[in-house]
Amino acid sequence: MVTHEVEVLVVGLGPVGAVAALALARHGIDVTAIEPLAAGATDLRASTFHCPTLEILHELEAGATLFSQGLKAPVYQYRDRQSGEVFAFDLGEIADRTPFPYRIQCEQHRVTADLVAQLQRQPTAQVLHRQRLLFMEQDEAGVTAYVETATAVERWRARFLVAADGANSVVRKVLGLEFPGFTYDEKFLCLSTTYAIEGAFENLSLVNYISDPDEWMVLLKVPGLWRILVPAPENMADETLLADDYKNAVFRRMLGREAEVATQHRTIYRVHQRVCERFAVGRVALVGDAVHLNSPMGGFGMNSGIHDAVNVADKLVRVLRGGADPAAQLALYERQRLTVTRDFVQAQTIENTRLMRDGWAGARAERRAAMARLSQDRDARRAYLLKQAMITSLEQAAAIA
Repeated sequence: MVTHEVEVLVVGLGPVGAVAALALARHGIDVTAIEPLAAGATDLRASTFHCPTLEILHELEAGATLFSQGLKAPVYQYRDRQSGEVFAFDLGEIADRTPFPYRIQCEQHRVTADLVAQLQRQPTAQVLHRQRLLFMEQDEAGVTAYVETATAVERWRARFLVAADGANSVVRKVLGLEFPGFTYDEKFLCLSTTYAIEGAFENLSLVNYISDPDEWMVLLKVPGLWRILVPAPENMADETLLADDYKNAVFRRMLGREAEVATQHRTIYRVHQRVCERFAVGRVALVGDAVHLNSPMGGFGMNSGIHDAVNVADKLVRVLRGGADPAAQLALYERQRLTVTRDFVQAQTIENTRLMRDGWAGARAERRAAMARLSQDRDARRAYLLKQAMITSLEQAAAIA
């Protein structure tokens, strides 16, 4: 069996794995990233990039497409579908805390392509597609991974392994880690269209969370497309939800009239809230969806995964180039990111989803009043913006010793 040696093996080459590998390679770390797909996935995935993530991508010189083609969204809105009330929040209010006081809306796969291209330009990096991890084991000195190629199974010996292999992580399963949490009852239907949805709403922003106890909705604009996310009945067959009749009914309720709306994508998926019991075991660190899944409300999933990636890359650079103790550094990574994931990402996405599902009307009037107070209180609104932009969570992680 062929055996390769590398300082760090990164498993998975989505945006999180690519950021981890690129951050390591830019410090001269010998890194190999493997990916089972022949090319990056181009289906409907994350599309919101928050202020700190923009800073990370700018520092890595991997944001060319994002900054040139993405849509800047300094203002996002919470709308009550029943009352018509709109609460707008402007990230320009925190321009003193970030050079990028806005979100950028852009499909994840466009940014991943830039990251991989930049990674391939690094002299100490290697990118291997159609390479699937089968199994891994570790000892005090490193990790041994068994990787399937098109023609053979090959062995990789690495000093460290970073698992960015997604929600069905092989690494997490091999380590026998629990992934506790829950799955939301309803299905989620995601549609995309070039139709000018903004014509049906007054002053619609690029990012909109529309609350309603009957049918909440998320409307996001990405280059050339509107993306629409709505809940769908759990007991309804997927083929029914993907059919023209159901699609037409969603748009009829949204627009308030019949309209011929063509869609470019129709996707159904289930949404989970889960956090792995461990983020690091021995010489293996897990990042992104491999260790945390959450509702898309707020756009925290991919962003928090990228924050995992730069955090663990920093720790491995300290070990491999600074002589720091590996156990201590990976334990610190775990404390910082596990704590923030549990205390902020999970808690906030659950609350954001509850707000969307319940609405602000009727018995939930206290929510509406709280949102109104927030809109009128500058200090409270600023704290809220820093939290929703994920600046607060990164500062909290950095403060954990």
